[in-house]
Amino acid sequence: MQLMIRGGQLVLPDRTAVGNLWIRNGLISRIELDATANNSSSKLNDDETETVTIDASGKYVLPGLIDLHCDAIEKEVQPRPGTLFPLDMAFMEFERKLPLHGITSMYHSLSLGVGLSLRGDHILTQLVELIRQYRCKRSMVHSLIHLRYEVSHLAGYPIVEQYVREGIIDYLSLMDHSPGQGQYREEGSFERYVMKNQGVDVYEVKAIVDELNERRAQVDWEKLHKLGELAAARGIAVSSHDDDSPKRAEQSRQLGSTISEFPITLETAQYAAEQGMYVCVGAPNVVRGGSHDRNLRAADAITAGAAHILCSDYHPSSLLTAIFKLSDEGILPLWQAAAMASLNAAKAARIDHYCGSLTEGKAADLIIVDRYEQHPWVKHTLVNGKIVYTSDTI
Repeated sequence: MQLMIRGGQLVLPDRTAVGNLWIRNGLISRIELDATANNSSSKLNDDETETVTIDASGKYVLPGLIDLHCDAIEKEVQPRPGTLFPLDMAFMEFERKLPLHGITSMYHSLSLGVGLSLRGDHILTQLVELIRQYRCKRSMVHSLIHLRYEVSHLAGYPIVEQYVREGIIDYLSLMDHSPGQGQYREEGSFERYVMKNQGVDVYEVKAIVDELNERRAQVDWEKLHKLGELAAARGIAVSSHDDDSPKRAEQSRQLGSTISEFPITLETAQYAAEQGMYVCVGAPNVVRGGSHDRNLRAADAITAGAAHILCSDYHPSSLLTAIFKLSDEGILPLWQAAAMASLNAAKAARIDHYCGSLTEGKAADLIIVDRYEQHPWVKHTLVNGKIVYTSDTI
């Protein structure tokens, strides 16, 4: 059987054009554009294969979204402080939501060593193993693992090294959430964050800060550099997090980072881009019109040509909305906006040889999108040519 998507606005790597798209054996087998598409028959290669047709007239056909950074799985596991749900239930329920947001490849962001119970060694290793087992047995989307390693968590290094060496993870970011730099440059901001999120008082937070600073002073940066080299050899992309200056971005690059996630200033984003790094910004920042931490506006970085990738960060439904907002506001043409959450992300993660764009021969990971009062609304989601979500409510 083959599938034909007929008459949609195909969002291609270099333009948007009306056409037909054919899927066979899980791959995009043929694309017909404009006048050619209008005269197309329902048969491919004149054989007798049964054809199923989806009418996409008046709708958009985009590559499935690739979300490199999203920690929303944590809210599914722990929707309220101290309230943990079974990991398998939480993961399955979270995955069910992704196709309706147009996400076909999710890099679940799992943090190691940031102070919360969810980010401790025990739960992280359980989640990693759960995702690995689940995606081999049953998975609606491509579930991948983005390990976020807090470099001051010295005891966690052997876990990270093992995961990288054995190719267990798919993406690695090196984080430094310590006072006085990154997103906590402002004096007292780290302390306020910890008190709010961990429910500790000023005396307890001082002890936390003292202990963190002591551990950070012991970080072996040369060992982290070798970790970056090992990841590169295993085909695992490495990113930095919250670079707050060109100097910091350069240090991250020297550690092996090829992606700069959420640079704090435009100057930093521009430097990282000039050095050949991919710059990743948050879709919620685009949708809301600014950073919740009063840092760099994602739209400013995009307008300046200093951002290449959109991720959902903590809010999966923002990803598709951000793409259309960038197009509607004239910041980028739709095909370029879509590439920020598909082809560019695939290139950064080194998977663009088999997915990330509507290209003949690539995996048929794609979405059909309608507009409801200008809001993008996913009608169909396909993963490897299989329909995993459909909606006829609008």
